[in-house]
Amino acid sequence: MRTGFEGQEAEYAGTAALQIAPRTSSLPRIAVFASGSGSNFQALAEASQAGQLGGEVALLVCDKPGARVLERAREAGVPAAVFEPKRYESRGHYERDVLRTLSRHGVQWIALAGYMRLVTPVLLEAYEGRILNIHPSLLPSFPGLHAVRQALDYGVKVTGVTVHLVDAGMDTGPIVAQEAVAIAEDDTLESLLAKIQEVEHRIYPQVVRTLLAGSHAGQRAGQEDKA
Repeated sequence: MRTGFEGQEAEYAGTAALQIAPRTSSLPRIAVFASGSGSNFQALAEASQAGQLGGEVALLVCDKPGARVLERAREAGVPAAVFEPKRYESRGHYERDVLRTLSRHGVQWIALAGYMRLVTPVLLEAYEGRILNIHPSLLPSFPGLHAVRQALDYGVKVTGVTVHLVDAGMDTGPIVAQEAVAIAEDDTLESLLAKIQEVEHRIYPQVVRTLLAGSHAGQRAGQEDKA
């Protein structure tokens, strides 16, 4: 249900206008960006709510008004903001509007989870070194869309999952973690995708937790040095 507008942004929050969740801890606040069904969003949100993420999933950003991930956000009680690209003159205008919402929600990290848009310098500069993406292949093999189908078509025996930092290219940023997934002779697109998603849902929260712990420790050390 669309409940409010600010600029070109449509914000969703069940049946009430979206409210900025109050900060309930000192944990880093994370925005998850997604365009589709949102299974990785759900994995991150569940880890956050279970106290196993080392951060708080404070916002969902979505570019598809009818995406299933919006239902998942409502069910998880996570505020969601929808930005429709067709309403913007350029990618830069689009991301500046996104950036304003991230700032209002106090977002410190971004996790891309099936987000079907390249990130522009607007966000890359504002969140340098703090934007993650998960990709269903062992990069640099099979970047871009349809990575699972390409692995099957090429006949490789092993594919996998990669978590990497985001730069201006398509799936070209520094690799943070990878895990292999064996391809069986009788694997179909559906069965291989299921195996890959099982790995994604496990390692994405683990990687986020590790990075946030390192960042939090570094911030504490810096504060102690200044004291």
